Amino acid sequence: MVATQDDPRFLRSREAILTAAREVLLAHGPGAVTHARVAEQAGIARATVYRHWPRTDQLLAEAMATVPMPFFEAPDAPTREWLVRELTALARQLDHHDVRVIATTLAGSALWEDDMDARRARFADLLAGRLAGALEAARSRGEVDLHTAPRDAAALAIGPLYYRATIERGTTDEGVIATVVDSLGRWR
Repeated sequence: MVATQDDPRFLRSREAILTAAREVLLAHGPGAVTHARVAEQAGIARATVYRHWPRTDQLLAEAMATVPMPFFEAPDAPTREWLVRELTALARQLDHHDVRVIATTLAGSALWEDDMDARRARFADLLAGRLAGALEAARSRGEVDLHTAPRDAAALAIGPLYYRATIERGTTDEGVIATVVDSLGRWR
């Protein structure tokens, strides 16, 4: 008898795999998330991992979706300095080959797969919402006169980092980050 998606055994094995993938990801980085390593960590057969996630990129994307997203989470004043720190932290993450692979895979897979597109949309909405909230608060405190709507700031701030990391396969330096932040508005 084959377990179905509403079968408790199916759900237990799926959760065990996802927990193991998250543990491997957090302990050893994205490159360590393989079917074999996750199966070993979960104490289950490799075939079971493949049954749930036929491709490693799908498993890694799902595991990454369960990891808290710290970027732009706790705005701090002065906002300009906070934003530089946040964008620098994001750029340093994008310096890692495996993170670049996942970012590119998520964007590419979202074009063809509805579940990946839903993940992409949640991720984008989370980042844009957090950044918009921080910029709106900064504007209300008189820290900045924005050149754009706060919601558009995510595309303007994160876009160059993503481009540099995934298209150019390079590193975003402090000068570019400062220019990006300054392009969002006139800071006081």
